[in-house]
Amino acid sequence: MAFRGLIPFTSDRRDFLKAGAFGAGALALGASAADEAGKEKPAIKIALIGCGGRGTGAAAQALEANPNAIIYALADYFEDSVNNAANQFAGFAKQRPKQIDIGDRKFSGLDAFQKAIDSGCDLVILATPPGFRPPHFEYAVKQGKHVFMEKPVAVDAPGIRQVLAAAEEAKKKNLYVAVGLQRHHQHNYIETLEKIKSGEFGKIVSGNVHWVDSGVWTRDQQGSEFEFQMRNWYYFNWLCGDQIAEQHIHNLDVFNWFIGSNPIKARGVGGRQVRTGQKKFGEIYDHFAVQYTYANGVILNSYCRHHPNCWSDVSEQIVTEKAMIDASGRISDHDGKQLWKFKPSTPDAVESTKKGGHAYEWVDLMNNLAAGKILNEGEYGAHSTLTSILGRTAVYSGQEITWDTMLKSEFRYHDPAVVARKETLVMPGADGLYPIAIPGVTKCF
Repeated sequence: MAFRGLIPFTSDRRDFLKAGAFGAGALALGASAADEAGKEKPAIKIALIGCGGRGTGAAAQALEANPNAIIYALADYFEDSVNNAANQFAGFAKQRPKQIDIGDRKFSGLDAFQKAIDSGCDLVILATPPGFRPPHFEYAVKQGKHVFMEKPVAVDAPGIRQVLAAAEEAKKKNLYVAVGLQRHHQHNYIETLEKIKSGEFGKIVSGNVHWVDSGVWTRDQQGSEFEFQMRNWYYFNWLCGDQIAEQHIHNLDVFNWFIGSNPIKARGVGGRQVRTGQKKFGEIYDHFAVQYTYANGVILNSYCRHHPNCWSDVSEQIVTEKAMIDASGRISDHDGKQLWKFKPSTPDAVESTKKGGHAYEWVDLMNNLAAGKILNEGEYGAHSTLTSILGRTAVYSGQEITWDTMLKSEFRYHDPAVVARKETLVMPGADGLYPIAIPGVTKCF
């Protein structure tokens, strides 16, 4: 799995937390490791499951957001990924020794997540390839752990139902569930949504969302077929869910959030133009164009693409009766005259803008826990993921598919029984390449 260095701490970090209760575990948090009377506050022990770049980055952001947070356990399928992360954290411990206490709690293999969750941690970061998210989330909730899980939260409908059930169980147990859809924690998006809700610009009538860039890393053959797919996880649906789920979910999530509902159906087109002729490109497409319809008749046009040397755009445009709205913080009338632009005006908005969404979602998480405010983002995380899956399935199959049909689908990309044998549901053919979805032919729902 890809590994990037830890995000460094800043010397001028402000103290984010106030005294309070740590949710169901009743662990006190605070702005410093000791309270006013000098009494040491309990540590928040974090288990990192998935030691790639996003996982280690999230862990560093958790430490930055709370000086009482400790990286306590590491888990990944690959032992070298665990060791790489442990070495990075060991270097980091020279600056912040009290925030790193891993010891021998380093686990690898398919059952590593269970060992890390059972290690005595308080909060779990789930950052493995998305196909593993449902069983890992379910187990963490069963064991009574607070959870931060990266998006998407599943790769197929059975996984979505598993996540929704676990999210409901988390509510019963008063467990915090955060999902890495960080735009919900960015004040530019929050304030733009408030402008729409004010009614000043009329109702939403349509939208356009894009994640268009040159693509991501690839890896050539390493080890067994199972291990090759695990290391090259982005290119296999049982692990990733394709770009529309792994990346474009952010843009689709914003539109669902702004309009306040999920689509009722989808249809679209897509395919592969540049991901051809090489095993490392797996089975996923390199472009999707999907039309989503909402219950009020609103149409969302969605487009994502991975083509090198082409124009790039990652954005969400909301069209209302009176305005064209860039969801990241700009509103113009239909003639192009700017009516409003986001300018951070509160301390939180300034801090959110400076740190960025990935860091500030951890600030919100830790502040909420400190205040005893237990949020559960599992449902909207699952619904935004299902929106992505709905679009992918409509394109792969060539059919118009409803939300209800998709949610009830029994089709699996990630089968835990197959994975337990270190096998996969997709294998290369005689030419060394993988079968690709053919619209009008492929059955995938």
